[in-house]
Amino acid sequence: MAEAAEIKGASPAPVRRRWMRRAVVLLAGTPVLAALIYSPAPEAQAAPGPSVDVQLTSMAPAAPVKGDTLTISGTVVNNGSDTITDAHVGLRVGPALADRASIDDVADRTGFRAGTDPGEIDPAYAAKIPSLPPKAGQDFTLSVPVNKLELDKDGVYQLGVSLSGATDRRPSEQVLGIKRTFLPWQPDAAAKRSSLTFAWPLIAHTRVTAETGSDELQTPVFLDDSLAQELEPSGRLGQMITLGKDLPVTWVIDPDLLFTVDAMTKGYRVRGPDGKIVQGRKKAVAEQWLSSLEAAVQGKKVVALPFADPDLASLAHQGKDVSGTLGQLRPATDKAKDAVETVLHVPASTDFSWPVNGAIDPSIVNVATSAGAHNVLTRSDSLTETGALGYTPSAARPIGAGTTAVVADEELSTAFEGDMLRAENSTLAVQRFLAQSLALNLQKTDEQRSFVVAPQRMPSASQANSMATALRSLQAGRWTQPGDLESAAAAKPDPGAATQVPGAGEYPEALRKQELPVAAFEKIRTTQNTLDHFKVILAAPDRVEIPFGNATNREMSTSWRGRPEEAKVYRDQVQDYLIGLTEKVKVIPKSDATLSGHSATIPVSVQNSLVQDVHNLVLRVKSANPTRLMFSDSEQEVTVQGGHSQTVKFTANATASGPVEVTAQLFTEDGVPYGKARTFTVEATEITPTVMLVIAGGVLLLVLAGIKMYASRKRVAARAAAEESTQPSDESTDTGPQSTDASGTGETVDR
Repeated sequence: MAEAAEIKGASPAPVRRRWMRRAVVLLAGTPVLAALIYSPAPEAQAAPGPSVDVQLTSMAPAAPVKGDTLTISGTVVNNGSDTITDAHVGLRVGPALADRASIDDVADRTGFRAGTDPGEIDPAYAAKIPSLPPKAGQDFTLSVPVNKLELDKDGVYQLGVSLSGATDRRPSEQVLGIKRTFLPWQPDAAAKRSSLTFAWPLIAHTRVTAETGSDELQTPVFLDDSLAQELEPSGRLGQMITLGKDLPVTWVIDPDLLFTVDAMTKGYRVRGPDGKIVQGRKKAVAEQWLSSLEAAVQGKKVVALPFADPDLASLAHQGKDVSGTLGQLRPATDKAKDAVETVLHVPASTDFSWPVNGAIDPSIVNVATSAGAHNVLTRSDSLTETGALGYTPSAARPIGAGTTAVVADEELSTAFEGDMLRAENSTLAVQRFLAQSLALNLQKTDEQRSFVVAPQRMPSASQANSMATALRSLQAGRWTQPGDLESAAAAKPDPGAATQVPGAGEYPEALRKQELPVAAFEKIRTTQNTLDHFKVILAAPDRVEIPFGNATNREMSTSWRGRPEEAKVYRDQVQDYLIGLTEKVKVIPKSDATLSGHSATIPVSVQNSLVQDVHNLVLRVKSANPTRLMFSDSEQEVTVQGGHSQTVKFTANATASGPVEVTAQLFTEDGVPYGKARTFTVEATEITPTVMLVIAGGVLLLVLAGIKMYASRKRVAARAAAEESTQPSDESTDTGPQSTDASGTGETVDR
């Protein structure tokens, strides 16, 4: 009956060709008999002559219906050394392919194969090329009414576009080159259509550093300004929005990209190649992109990955044993939902995790679910089927502990990898994608199934255009209907589908080589410990906790895959910048001091060059020889305003003379040393009791001498006053005998 259906409506010549092909297949097991019966026509012989490259640059419509005209355009290039004459480009339509494996076989086939490749359709639809010189190319276009292609049942048909011609050395016509593609034929809507979910990823490389400005908004500093090129309408991310807004897709977004672009709209700075920081100038581009995205996602399903799209496999294989590493995942998920809803004003699901290339093992699943996700987006080349079902089951697979593996189809998901800038590559990829999707729907099962496509994380603009072309061809809904990730995860699983997560030994070695090393996570831990000790002294810890917390997430990002040196430089910069900030709070180096006497105060200054106040600090001084020099108050609490210094005075007591080394060190309130210790020398001068007695005696002599001098002067003054009061009023010229005192003072002595 199937044979009759194939023959119905066919012209006599094609019928004879099909009969011959079937006869050859039946007799292939009898080589001698097959050799006697089958002798290929000249056009079917393999061509040892000039090699011709047949390139297909467009095919429209990609999935035709009755009444359409199929138009195929391309170029033929003569790579040989002989001129090709009397050539033509013809179309060859084979029978419907039986299954997906047959599609793969045809796609992998190269060169013309006699007896395998079908004959040409009516020569009236061929494109003639009278002459094709060596190394020359010639464009062609074939236009064929679909009703001339003998498409007698729904299915995927092989199309071959070949160039046949002759050369001087081989004057008979022969096939000199061929290119194969596929024609999906489902002119009417199928009674049972598969649900097809296409994940549309908006993910980019990390651009934002941990460094921020001292202004109120903490203006971020970017590694470079290259993101702006991707945001342009013609750029990769610009095209993702332009194309995706009209497609039935599920938007899968890294919230870090939203955070980054939103920061650009508020003003940002960029570190130049010379290390200087300049103002970013692409604010308008960011505003336009964000506005377009907000409009595009309205009413659409949005899935938010954990912030910065963490590399789950690296965390599972390299980082899980480094303390504190897995603790970063839950905060990354919490930030994701807030970022999407705040920036785009739409709800977002955070219930999905997406390991690299969908490759999983038990440890990856455990890490993925620790982030709060119940659905792990994997791929069919990781969670493989045994083939016992005879068809491809739906994407949802319960894998235990309330976790669902959402298995994306590997062939559909990888269909648009590679160079899609070449029109031929894009055309072939689109046709193969459509062929595989139709073949899936035609598989024999009564169940309506749900399939998922998870393409490469960061498609180029040309890859995105190819994906969009394929999705537009499916919008007629003849064999698929659009779905979303949440519905795919919630779909009823096939009880016979594989649910066994592959073991660790089955994880692809090529992917393992790209993972972040253990040393990376150890450095992240060191940076985190430094941050924890730093933020406790800050009056406004959010100013460092938020940017450095985001930077920590970015250090674990999947975007570092294949870029180990750039990843290491980024980690180094984050750590160096944090250490630089911590060093802005320090004990100022102090010169040596001299201590005279038993006790004195020694000042020590603490400087705060941050823009915010610091507190919860204790300054301690310690004598290297407490028996000679001790402090009565060896520690004091310190609070320093931003941009200021504070001097703290300590009382020192000396018991002996000589130099003593003193150390001044800051500590946090929980006793953790903060910053560098400063050392200085205190020179103590010894003062003994004997010296004190000598000094006291000298002072006493000075006091007694002063008293004596005062008493002597007082007696002289009193005597002079007494003599003046007893002198007669009429003085005689003869005063009688006089005498002079021994002292020679000339004082009058009464006798």
